[in-house]
Amino acid sequence: MEVNPNLTDKALRDYHLVKAAIDTGDQKAYAELMNNYRDSLYFMLLKMTNNTHDADDLTIEAFGKAFKKLHQYTPDFAFSTWLFKIASNNCIDFMRKKKKHTFSMNKPIEDKSSSDELINLIPSESLDPEERVIKKEKIELMRDVVDRLKPHYRKLIELRYFKEYSYEEISNELDLPLGTVKAQLYRAREFISNIIKNMPEKF
Repeated sequence: MEVNPNLTDKALRDYHLVKAAIDTGDQKAYAELMNNYRDSLYFMLLKMTNNTHDADDLTIEAFGKAFKKLHQYTPDFAFSTWLFKIASNNCIDFMRKKKKHTFSMNKPIEDKSSSDELINLIPSESLDPEERVIKKEKIELMRDVVDRLKPHYRKLIELRYFKEYSYEEISNELDLPLGTVKAQLYRAREFISNIIKNMPEKF
């Protein structure tokens, strides 16, 4: 890698950390890169989203995407420039997707029960005689998936889908605005859907 001679001392420091991470898989180098930019990245994303939970999630996603593509980084420019570009593009994609689903997210879902609404995230080709057994298996699987979520998302899912609280009841229980409850439940369902898609088993 040919280093741009115009890089600042900070950019050169980051370049050496990136090189250590790529060449030797140095975990301390990854950790230091995160420590150097976690706060500034978070506040940039908070300014873009105006939502602390989204900013927190998107910060983690940005580092995940950057570290996965670290071998693509070239020291023609500062690592921070590259990282913040990845983060802002990811945030724009997230906000566009969130805006697209705003109407469906705010529309009440009239399923037979809240638990049905959640387990329907898992596709099923089951026949009628098997539905009761399959539903039980799905609920057990869903509980396992929910356990992998962050605590605040897990709490929301448990209240909504296992205790079958209404949106208003969750809002009162957690002292959150109704719109925040709906937005965070939408985000939690996305996480669950992604976990299920990455499972090797077929359901």
